[in-house]
Amino acid sequence: MSMHRVLTTLGCALTAVVATAWSAALPSQPVRPAATTVRTTEPAATTVRTHDGPVRGATHDGYRTFEGIPYAAPPVGRLRWTPPRHPAPWSGVRDATRPAGACPQPAGEVPGGSTDEDCLHLNVTTPDGAGPARPRPVIVWLHGGGFTTGAGSSYDAHRLATRGDVVVVTVNYRLGALGFLAHRGLPGSGTFGLADQQAALRWVRAEIGAFGGDAHNVTLAGESAGGYSVCAQLASPAAAGLFDRAIIQSGPCTGRSDRPFAPSSVPLSTARAAGADLATKVGCGSTREVMACLRRVHVSRLLAHQGIDQQPSYATPLLPGDPAAAIAAGRFPRVPVLLGNNHDEGNGWAAGIVQAGHPVTPDTWPGVVASFFPAPGRTKAIVREYPVHRTDGGPVFGAVIGDANFACPTARTEDLLASQVPVWRYEFADEHAPPLTPGTPPFPPGAPHASELPYLFDLGGRPRHLTAAQHRLANTMIDYWARFARTADPNGPSSPHWPRQTVLSLAPDHIVPTRTTRARHHCAFWNALG
Repeated sequence: MSMHRVLTTLGCALTAVVATAWSAALPSQPVRPAATTVRTTEPAATTVRTHDGPVRGATHDGYRTFEGIPYAAPPVGRLRWTPPRHPAPWSGVRDATRPAGACPQPAGEVPGGSTDEDCLHLNVTTPDGAGPARPRPVIVWLHGGGFTTGAGSSYDAHRLATRGDVVVVTVNYRLGALGFLAHRGLPGSGTFGLADQQAALRWVRAEIGAFGGDAHNVTLAGESAGGYSVCAQLASPAAAGLFDRAIIQSGPCTGRSDRPFAPSSVPLSTARAAGADLATKVGCGSTREVMACLRRVHVSRLLAHQGIDQQPSYATPLLPGDPAAAIAAGRFPRVPVLLGNNHDEGNGWAAGIVQAGHPVTPDTWPGVVASFFPAPGRTKAIVREYPVHRTDGGPVFGAVIGDANFACPTARTEDLLASQVPVWRYEFADEHAPPLTPGTPPFPPGAPHASELPYLFDLGGRPRHLTAAQHRLANTMIDYWARFARTADPNGPSSPHWPRQTVLSLAPDHIVPTRTTRARHHCAFWNALG
């Protein structure tokens, strides 16, 4: 296999792996969110009535959780690859004390993977004191995982809910080929996962008041593929009016399919070609009723043959244009935005590729660059801009991945948005952030992709070890995120001031505005390179 193919395939695979790299610590079964103190008894029950029927959740120290609530009908049988439909009401009280199954996906964040198509569920975490008489702002969280892996239940949101005094909703949505298959004549082609997210937002508008959330103050937030999903919903006419603010973490709206690390969208024609290829691989390509055949194929076979890369499709009814073009043209709702990226986004991928047996040296560096940026003339320019010396190949490769895929596209996204809506931008820069993968990396990872997540959530219900200074940073971040959700401005008396259109560097030893980030990330070079 050629170096080009090896590195490109490995890079695409690591896109999903790095986004959920902390999954190795997850137990084999979902767990309840961890309480803030050790418990010797089961949490008490609490019941809330929804329009579809009552749900019984659990009370914890300072918050309540309601897990596995269906927001759409199971997309199974004839409903596979159809837009989400309203769930059937239930009689009696539905148990909501444990998460439901994750959407179908290969092994990774979910140990052993999942083949459970009955997965369109969400989870609600609400602080004590929230109720219909005293509603709290709502944050709806869309998980990352390269549009291929992930689950809402992996994100224990009790710290965000209790310190931030907000209601948090985490969402499952269809992934991989089941979420983004496109085929000629199939309504909803390439956007079923995005349609699920909209169905969840409609559920929030209709139901969250019963849980103590303010249905008129909803912030849509996400990281990586979840962050890009927020971009897609900003660009989707069908999502207009479903949320009031947006938080985009490491999922810039100007992501491109020719850069294989950051999430992006593809034209419908490209997605249809991938769909036809999948149909052929599973034995349905030559049948008269291709979709009927595909709906009979077992989930495990679809997962085995789907592409490593998955992206939503544009030039579709739900997503008429590429989100970058839509935002550049001003075709999006005028909602305030908080967005940012991590200082060393690319280091996780670079470390993984080096550990997989592909060292980055002065001799191999031109070939590595050509594998990821194959357009003529780019290799020499990138090698000149980012020279590799004898011992620094891995970090240089990480800088190229981070700058090209995240830092500079995030700066471009800010530029496009800031001319039309209030924008606050951050750079997460804790170079000693808790590691997300086991083992010893070949070089210090710094603040790589997804490393900010343990500061907002207990991933898999298990908090990462944070130093006292890191705890303070986590609290500051939660304060910023929650105030933004509450008032559309992250600033408050207890945190350093965050000026609009100024990058705020987030690190335990310095939470300060900085205007040097763009120059440091070589964005002028990448803009000129195209």
